[in-house]
Amino acid sequence: MSKTKSSSKTSYEEPIREGIVEKDGVLIVSGDEYIYRVCSALASLTRIKVLIDLLKKEADIGEIAEMINQSKANASTQVRRLEEVGLVRSEYKPGVRGVRKVVKTTVREIRIILAPPGSEE
Repeated sequence: MSKTKSSSKTSYEEPIREGIVEKDGVLIVSGDEYIYRVCSALASLTRIKVLIDLLKKEADIGEIAEMINQSKANASTQVRRLEEVGLVRSEYKPGVRGVRKVVKTTVREIRIILAPPGSEE
């Protein structure tokens, strides 16, 4: 999901790379296209509500649909948008009838790097 363009260092002495990376509950976003993708995913109050609710506990698509008072199909679409940028992760677990898609997040903070250190000219 990420590609290297900059070799600048953060205060942690790690290079800042263009892309989307999660580390210790922090989603680090750098590069125009990646910033746009994350901001687009967060441009919906429904998706923000889903993200905040998933910080409290993991939920399956049916539970998410109830949380946001929408259909399971729409809840699945909202989750997919969040998955595309790494804000949530899904796994399949056994259910009463078949399997169920369980969604969770560990992202508690999002950092957008507009200009890596040393890139100002």
